[in-house]
Amino acid sequence: MNLIQFQKTKSRNMAQKDKEKWDKKYNETPRLMKDRTPSPKVVEAIQYTRGKKALEIACGTGRNSIFLAENRFEVEAFDISEVAINHLKKQNIKNLTAIQKDLENFDIEKNSFDLIVQTNYLDRKIFPNLKEALKKDGIIVIETYMNHKENEKPPSNPLFLLKENELKEIFSDFEIIKYDEYFNEKHELYKMRKQAIIAKKL
Repeated sequence: MNLIQFQKTKSRNMAQKDKEKWDKKYNETPRLMKDRTPSPKVVEAIQYTRGKKALEIACGTGRNSIFLAENRFEVEAFDISEVAINHLKKQNIKNLTAIQKDLENFDIEKNSFDLIVQTNYLDRKIFPNLKEALKKDGIIVIETYMNHKENEKPPSNPLFLLKENELKEIFSDFEIIKYDEYFNEKHELYKMRKQAIIAKKL
């Protein structure tokens, strides 16, 4: 096995472990399957979005994707969890296509989306692809956890937590419409600091 084959096999194995972890989490935590309101950042972002083609990465059971579809967006929703995707598919939401995908390795067509949403998930490697997938003047919404001294969740890999102002730096080539740092929603298990950005591709 050469190095490229080894890396591909390693990536597939990691993706399978992630899938199993999230499938188990959804199966064992019924509250995760309950209907929830969309992220306020996503609700706000649609006022800046010209077109109606949207993509959500790490959609979970689809609270943001459902909101977008109900607001006449044509939505593609990706998640690694087959359990979450099947739950979303069963709701038969018009204009919403839910697809189970490895979130670390997937292809999306360039200049194809008016709006891209990613909440409560961080993989810095995919940001260049997301930027390319947006049409000119397209809007991106990123909202996820950041490193902060008041975080209550047990310590996790810092690679999965944003640094202060990091989204500003990542999207410095975009027009930044809104940037916020704040504590998360009350329904979440632990108090955690979040960072969010709404930005437009120039």
